[in-house]
Amino acid sequence: MSKTTIPSRFLTAGWHYLVMQNFEVDPAILLPRVPTGTTLDLWEGKALVSMVGFLFKRTRVKGIPIPFHLNFEEINLRFYVRREVDGEVRRGVVFVKEIVPRAAIAFVARVVYNENYVALPTRHQLQLPTSSAPVGHVAYEWRTGEKWNRLAATIKGEPYLASEDSHESFITEHYWGYAAQPDGSTVEYQVEHPRWNAWNAVESEFDCDVGGVYGEEFVPFLSSKPYSAFVADGSDIVVRSGRKM
Repeated sequence: MSKTTIPSRFLTAGWHYLVMQNFEVDPAILLPRVPTGTTLDLWEGKALVSMVGFLFKRTRVKGIPIPFHLNFEEINLRFYVRREVDGEVRRGVVFVKEIVPRAAIAFVARVVYNENYVALPTRHQLQLPTSSAPVGHVAYEWRTGEKWNRLAATIKGEPYLASEDSHESFITEHYWGYAAQPDGSTVEYQVEHPRWNAWNAVESEFDCDVGGVYGEEFVPFLSSKPYSAFVADGSDIVVRSGRKM
């Protein structure tokens, strides 16, 4: 993409303390969700989905801070796709569902990108490792009915920068988003951030009404032990305006 065609900034924010639990799934349950013009991006031949919880900080839309919508939690379920453009491989994510606590945020995301955002009560716990207390804990929760669902990880020591060919880099370094549209087309948008450091999770926890939140087809896979789990430290990010491919 040339500099003259880079879309404008749609959203700027900080994404911090991302709990990432990754599960191997049958590709057949993802194929109907793959947007037109993309293909599944596999890790060592495996189709993965990721449960991700993180903190949105200092959120601005088109450069404008929205009162009462600056800082909040997001929890999402996503999988990985790729697209080749003039020899460039664009590795991206597709969201099955994204959960935020603010109805206005969910509404804007649905209207602008046709992303499957919903608004539910959320909360988080954050205790980072220190020299005096080397074991930390990061947790995100969201309420459906009377149940608080939970995504959590226990971490230890200092975060590290994984190699570019590592599993952690595969999960975190997908810098494009793809969203299928009602007319069958696909919106593509670019996400910009530096490479992130990560803590390996010494323990992980996922307690969720998977069928009720994400669909019965995900129950056998998200009910099993995750393929991997870690926490990324995160950074400031830029999401560019989307455009139809």
